[in-house]
Amino acid sequence: MRVVVIGASGNVGTAILRALAAEPVVTQIVGVARRIPRADGSSTVGPPHDAAEWVSVDLTDDATVAERLDAAVVGADAVVHLAWAIQPAREPDTLHRLNVDGTRAVTAAVVRNRVPHLLFMSASGVYSPGPADGSAIDEDWPRDGVPGSSYALQKAEVEHHLDALEESEPWLTVTRMRAAIMLQREAGAEIGRYFLGPLGQLGLRVATGPLGQALGGAVRGWQGLPEPDEPPLLPLMPFPAGLRLQVLHPDDTAAAVRAAVVGRHGGAFNLAPDGALTGQDMADLLAAGQLVELPVGLLRGGLDVASRARLVPIDAGWLDMAAANIVMDASRAREVLRWQPARPQGEVLLEVLHGVLDRASADTPPLQR
Repeated sequence: MRVVVIGASGNVGTAILRALAAEPVVTQIVGVARRIPRADGSSTVGPPHDAAEWVSVDLTDDATVAERLDAAVVGADAVVHLAWAIQPAREPDTLHRLNVDGTRAVTAAVVRNRVPHLLFMSASGVYSPGPADGSAIDEDWPRDGVPGSSYALQKAEVEHHLDALEESEPWLTVTRMRAAIMLQREAGAEIGRYFLGPLGQLGLRVATGPLGQALGGAVRGWQGLPEPDEPPLLPLMPFPAGLRLQVLHPDDTAAAVRAAVVGRHGGAFNLAPDGALTGQDMADLLAAGQLVELPVGLLRGGLDVASRARLVPIDAGWLDMAAANIVMDASRAREVLRWQPARPQGEVLLEVLHGVLDRASADTPPLQR
């Protein structure tokens, strides 16, 4: 089986390369990225990147994208499309060109070359805001994204394009993986850069350092609480009131992708752990139970001001998406793909927080300019 992975050089792409390289049914892997591992002899390309043949494609280059994609996907049994930009968050038109127009270029190449299976990495944000009672949603929940979030609205736009594609090309198997928030230690530097920015990273370092520990001890003393057996990572946990999170390790996502590709399973799959983390769960894990709930509206206003002032790299749409009360039920993935996430949510969260503090990044080979 020949599998093409578009966006293979990123954190999630690397996890998927690793899963496909370990699958005996997959005999050939093609990695596609704008910047690909160098092959000039100046460095060694190690696993899992050495398991793939690499093709450089710029999805925003109208003059070359069709020809380059055709060279990559010809003869493929499946195409896994991961490439998606989240920055610059304040330039939705720039993101639209890569995310939506780039995906259209990929689907056009799949159709031209009669590739029988296309897998698109969607996200929980594709869904409209969740039910008022907080219950988990399955794959039939409306898919119009979250107002205010360009990320969510563009994911929804691509999925509606895939609806039309399935109708016009009934021979094509289309799979949508709607994944929860994907976090791992190796993404720590990227998360710090793309979401926190310099000020946010500085604040996190102060909170986890001696000053933060002293503040936490003072708060516990004032409340008459005993000191925990081990010092908590944070002195207290500020968190938007009512918000819940589902967290997934990319290796677990990759396991689901491998199963769907090998079995050519079409349709939509929610990829999420059982249940969701509440603010109190986060506080128990990171701050010895010290939770400070903050009104979502107040946080949104502050984030919007900070974003417009270029103090943080993200816009308020990310908070809108997080506060949309979307908790996914992954029963279909468990039944059809025989899939179950191996990494507990709390473990993943701790791992990535330490990764942000250590500015950890994936051990990837040097890339072409």
